[in-house]
Amino acid sequence: MFEVRVQADFAAAHFLQDYHGKCEHLHGHNYKVYAHVRGTALDEGGMLLDFSELKAALRNVCGQVDHTNLNDLACFKNNPSAERIAVYIFDGIIADCPELKKSDDSSKPYLYAVDVFETETSRARYCIEN
Repeated sequence: MFEVRVQADFAAAHFLQDYHGKCEHLHGHNYKVYAHVRGTALDEGGMLLDFSELKAALRNVCGQVDHTNLNDLACFKNNPSAERIAVYIFDGIIADCPELKKSDDSSKPYLYAVDVFETETSRARYCIEN
């Protein structure tokens, strides 16, 4: 099994409506995001996939939330947790690159996981089962 990872970042504000503590107040993060693709077969050039395609898709979806108040987006149901942000980014990459959706063909590369770091020490991951 091969795995590649690309990184992007964005800055955004949010608050957690159903949380009681510091995060219930409006605050911001400089998010770091990793997208992981897995597969078993390499192409003729010896690559699992072209990094630039995955980077472009990740940057596109991160750009949609960059410098926003995440609570303004209905998809987060007023609780834009790192977990929900990870799913949002995962789905956004698949929308841009549908060929990365896991299929029955195990030789094709597929988007496996998205990591969202709110800080260097706090990460949420959304991944699909193997």
